[in-house]
Amino acid sequence: ERIEKLRRKKNAFIIAHNLQRPEVVEIADAVGGSTEIIQATVETSADIIVACGTDFMVEAVAVLNPDKKVLFPDRAARCPMASQLSSADVRKAKQQHPDAEVLLYMNSLAESQALADCICASENSLKIAETMDGGSSIIFGPDRGLAHYINRRTSKEVIPIINYGLCPMHHQIVPEDLIKAKEAHPGAKIVAHPECSPEIQDLSDYVGSTNSIIKYCKNAMEEEFLLASEIGLIHLIEKAAPDKKVYPVSSTAVCPQMKMITLAKIEAALENERPVVAIPREIAVNARVPLERMFELSRCSFCAGHSPITAPNATMRERIEGHVPAQALCHA
Repeated sequence: ERIEKLRRKKNAFIIAHNLQRPEVVEIADAVGGSTEIIQATVETSADIIVACGTDFMVEAVAVLNPDKKVLFPDRAARCPMASQLSSADVRKAKQQHPDAEVLLYMNSLAESQALADCICASENSLKIAETMDGGSSIIFGPDRGLAHYINRRTSKEVIPIINYGLCPMHHQIVPEDLIKAKEAHPGAKIVAHPECSPEIQDLSDYVGSTNSIIKYCKNAMEEEFLLASEIGLIHLIEKAAPDKKVYPVSSTAVCPQMKMITLAKIEAALENERPVVAIPREIAVNARVPLERMFELSRCSFCAGHSPITAPNATMRERIEGHVPAQALCHA
């Protein structure tokens, strides 16, 4: 009630990523993946944006909304992956591959994005990669999991900027977890996020963004699913599809940074109108270009994650030990 009064009084708009605490998701004006909630801030006439996500999302909101006050309820919510890629890394890669275009994952900071030709999210990465200029190679970072996802499903040559870029939460999901989960639920389909390791992706029945996973589970004929991603996604899947059962591949797959923002912190941010996120003008001007190019290139429907076609008679252990390949089709 206090948050609602402050929201009306200050003409504020609250966004929340899918993986925020359930109570934060419930009170948000816009909920979704990173591109979805960032786009919502551009379209609102609110004076204040309360961004409930991690630092790279909040920076993108500030870059695209220079005339709005952007509040970040907890500055400690910093994405470990985003901090792995420095602007110096991007500059070095550009010097080494002068003819390649620079495509950066949304999970990167504004100072790095300012050096990119385009930005992508997991949900639109395939479409963006295929749509970028000509047949040139793509310099990509920071996530090696998403680099694998793009490389396997597009005609582009993907050159990683760094070889150690990863999401710690997704990286700790290992094939042994899949074996145990599949033995416990042999009829369940495996759905995974492209931030998972290449090994996990290739063993999954479906790979896609958080939004895509929710849609897939809702529309699929199957009733049981094994989730190789953040366990907070289970709440949203079961809310969208109450008749479906979702089990975590790893019970320890929790992103602590996504859980740092609470209702109390949102209320305090609205009451005090801080912390405010502001990006230096030179960085903001340059970072805005690749962000806007992303929205331009993905203006038609996002290329959702696609279900791989696997050897139908191969067991989970055979697919791991025998390297039975999983091939993906792009339906764009």
